[in-house]
Amino acid sequence: MGKDKQKVGWSKIDLASRVAQDLDDGWFVNLGIGIPTLVADVIPEGREIILHSENGLLGLGPKPEPGEEDMDLVNAGKEPITLKPGGCFFSQSDSFAMIRGGHLDAAVLGAFQVSMYGDLASWKVPNDPLGRVGGAMDLTVGAKRVFLCMQHCTRTGESKIVEECTYPLTAPRCVDRIYTDLAVIDVTDEGLVVQELAPGVTFEYLQEHTAAPIKIHAASLQKETLHNND
Repeated sequence: MGKDKQKVGWSKIDLASRVAQDLDDGWFVNLGIGIPTLVADVIPEGREIILHSENGLLGLGPKPEPGEEDMDLVNAGKEPITLKPGGCFFSQSDSFAMIRGGHLDAAVLGAFQVSMYGDLASWKVPNDPLGRVGGAMDLTVGAKRVFLCMQHCTRTGESKIVEECTYPLTAPRCVDRIYTDLAVIDVTDEGLVVQELAPGVTFEYLQEHTAAPIKIHAASLQKETLHNND
């Protein structure tokens, strides 16, 4: 599994756009490090999403144009960002009070592994003496919804979606929805349910690249059937 060269699915920016579609107008949303930060660049026009960063920022905008970077204005991943009109700075303790107080509508995070039960491992891989949990433990507990935005497989082809996590957990039973370059998958009491397949991806291909059992939502199955009959 995973040795075949992937030629299907969403690009990173298309994946970020797919996540942005599901963020409702007026939501306060934290974006994690990596692919999730791209969501700031693709917020649908006319929709006001207030982006939060745990280093003490509210009202993040898209990344600055080349040459316009200000390294005193960075997100939690130390990447240069812009600030929208009305955006503000505050202390890190105030920032975590917002998170722990349940004031964020969603957190969009990356992951090393996620289990079929919604357990998240995102801060340390085995045999690596270093780990960086950041604000993820607080976000997974404090945010109203936890979305993952990540590549479906590792660089060496292993599925990041597994039956049981083998990496150190960030938090148990915390993930609501998983967005990968191959599909959108909900974590439900009945297991992993595919809501949408990326372009060119079949259910069989997705299951082959997923190390946990998945089901497909009826509407998604109809779309796939129509697509395959084109």
